[in-house]
Amino acid sequence: MDEMEKPAYDLPLPEAIDWEDALPVAMAITAILFDLENKGALKVCRSVADIRSALAAGKMAAIFHIEGAEAIDPDLHTLEVLYQAGLRSIGPVWSRPTIFGNGVPFRYPSDPDIGEGLTDHGLRLVKRCDELGVMIDLSHLNAAGFWDVARQSTKPLVATHSNAHGICPHSRNLTDDQLAAIKDSDGMVGLNFAVAFLRDDGRMIADVPLQQMLRHLDYLIEHLGEDRVGLGSDYDGAIGPQDVTTVADLPNLRVAMTQHGYDDAFMTKLCHGNWLRVLEKTWGS
Repeated sequence: MDEMEKPAYDLPLPEAIDWEDALPVAMAITAILFDLENKGALKVCRSVADIRSALAAGKMAAIFHIEGAEAIDPDLHTLEVLYQAGLRSIGPVWSRPTIFGNGVPFRYPSDPDIGEGLTDHGLRLVKRCDELGVMIDLSHLNAAGFWDVARQSTKPLVATHSNAHGICPHSRNLTDDQLAAIKDSDGMVGLNFAVAFLRDDGRMIADVPLQQMLRHLDYLIEHLGEDRVGLGSDYDGAIGPQDVTTVADLPNLRVAMTQHGYDDAFMTKLCHGNWLRVLEKTWGS
């Protein structure tokens, strides 16, 4: 993180992780998810109907997602088993390379056109996820991988936690061409709260006003339309703006959004309605 406080940086990517090492970790974390469900802390949702039911009951609606497909074997047997367990969303990479493709490194200033795209295994992963109704998350893919998914997938293109490269020229952010492809697919982008992807200078420093988040939202809305933008947070390990450091601070952002002119109906779309729309198109229910 210290390197990302500098005016310019290019962080080396970690080494790839073998399937044999990744699988036990994935199983252990998945067990925690279902233990939380058994304890009544949340509901693991396999359909939009499940999410709506959980929201109506005042229960936390959780989507089983994995970021980085290291735990998926090349024959995709693990994918089939995880899908039966409830997996409904997957990022083929978390920046480090996998057998499926290459992630975009943490580099500023830079565009995301860095390295090769999906492998043959990656193309088969996308195809099978489409068939099953598992959402492909584009947020950590490099540009070549993004365009490979765009050509291969028949589903809406979704980047769950990414921002506008037109405001912050970071390798992790989406270019206008990528935003146009997401719009054409009737997809979705979730605003990333990580400050390095919000700030114009790309630095991982928490001194970021809520107005800067609104700048990105406005930009995304301008390019995607009001039905294709939401909140992506990225609280797991990222540094957020000082006014929204935890989930408990989200009302601060809602107040700023209201003061910015977003009405209640639009707020509902941004906070969850648009996610339900794109999940329904992806999952089929």
